[in-house]
Amino acid sequence: MASSSDSWMREFNEASKLADDVSGMISEKGCLPPSGRDTQSHLSAARRKITILRTRLDSLQSLLSKLPSKQQITEKEMNRRQDMITNLRSKANQMASTLNMSNFANRDSLLGDDIKPADVVSRTAGLDNHGLVAFQRQVMKEQDEGLEKLEQTVISTKHIALAVNEELDLHTRLIDTLDQHVDSTDSRLQRVQKRLAILNKRTKGGCSCMCLLLAVIGIVILAVLAWLLIKYL
Repeated sequence: MASSSDSWMREFNEASKLADDVSGMISEKGCLPPSGRDTQSHLSAARRKITILRTRLDSLQSLLSKLPSKQQITEKEMNRRQDMITNLRSKANQMASTLNMSNFANRDSLLGDDIKPADVVSRTAGLDNHGLVAFQRQVMKEQDEGLEKLEQTVISTKHIALAVNEELDLHTRLIDTLDQHVDSTDSRLQRVQKRLAILNKRTKGGCSCMCLLLAVIGIVILAVLAWLLIKYL
């Protein structure tokens, strides 16, 4: 009967060691460049280990609930182990937050159907160490498939964004061309207006000269008529 308790402690120690590994990887992140293939690979490995850690914590929770039926264990010891799981889960959540895994608690919802903790417990019930490893591999496989679907969606969205960008570039070029035509038309209109103003001034000046000429002719005619009247009368 003591073997069940020892098995639980071994599982917890392995989970704790895994958490320490992730913590070390997070510390090493500061020595890596802000971006790049190596950095992305390092962060992906850390996130994958956090996911495995979560699965092991769910398994530990399931095993802990079955310990009283397999061996005599005090309530105080049960509470102590429950606190151990809670603290380790809290540490995992903090590390997930550091790695920008904001949807860590609901990550399965992003990659596929939502798997509740109760479902994980039921799926890991009665599994030995080899079974748990196989279950973890299956979960990782499902997550990889979900990531592939997510990648396809991202690529499709990227293509749509590129098409929209090309359409915007075309519209921008058309607007620039229209602006050039408007500027050219405005310049022509200003030149026409200047020519009309000059023509108008010339027209007004020609009318004044014509009136002056007619007045002179009229005065001459009157002078001639007056001379004739004086001469013959």
